[in-house]
Amino acid sequence: MTSAERALPRPYVLASVATLVLAGIATTVGLFVPGFYRDAPVLLPQVYGQDLLTLVVALPIFAIALYHAARGSLRGYIVWLGVDGYLLYTYASYAFMTAFNELYLVYTTLLWLTLVTFVGGLARLEAAELKAAAGDLSVRPYVAFQVVLAVLVAVLWLAEILPAIVAGTVPPSVAEAALPTSVIYSLDLGIILPAFLLSAHWLRKRRAWGYAFTAVLLVKAATLSLAVLAMAVFMIRDGDGVPMPVLVVFGLLSASSLALLAQFLRSLESPTDSSTAVTRDETPVSATDRRPKRDR
Repeated sequence: MTSAERALPRPYVLASVATLVLAGIATTVGLFVPGFYRDAPVLLPQVYGQDLLTLVVALPIFAIALYHAARGSLRGYIVWLGVDGYLLYTYASYAFMTAFNELYLVYTTLLWLTLVTFVGGLARLEAAELKAAAGDLSVRPYVAFQVVLAVLVAVLWLAEILPAIVAGTVPPSVAEAALPTSVIYSLDLGIILPAFLLSAHWLRKRRAWGYAFTAVLLVKAATLSLAVLAMAVFMIRDGDGVPMPVLVVFGLLSASSLALLAQFLRSLESPTDSSTAVTRDETPVSATDRRPKRDR
């Protein structure tokens, strides 16, 4: 398989470039145009923190990963797909939660662009080859991390949700933001946490898609955890209290996810990768061919 055959298809590259441009515009406007956001004051530190992390960290990494993924790099592909997942989550929350503003159509465009590339990117990822490339990587730390992450975030959110349900009221964070409900609660409890638990289960069984989901979700966990910490910085700057457990939990999640991600990516170039692997049809392939499959 040549490098051209392993390269990210042109439509994905164009969609990702459009994402970079639109997200760059959205974050720059949000951060530097005074009074642009019309949301409740309690929400402003959150959107500013999200914009800052997206502009300074996520988009540069996305651009670098896109460059390498377009040239057939498996590591680049994994990081590209993971950051795209972060951007999908981010602009889903902006499209559904932020008060209507002049960038509404930009948010909805980013929503479908990142959704299409994320679903398409997962579909063309050759999970069996990724598992083979990971070699003898120990899965226990990755299984444990994903389960612990799901449990900790669930406890944080349910600590507000369950008392409100019992009392017949609204969680304080929802009431203070003057929202009908929390999109973040819905996304996390309805999609993100189940995805981590399913990924952990598949990885424990050493199924190929467990490796694929774990790699992508680690990137997403790192970026989202850092975004929460960036939000906390803006909240503290504005004199708002930030619960210490939240800082500790997301600080540990950021450090752990980054360390595990680095180890996972390094394993794709470990000495075990030089041996011959077997694809689904039992055809031997070399380590240099362990790349996302191209569109047919």
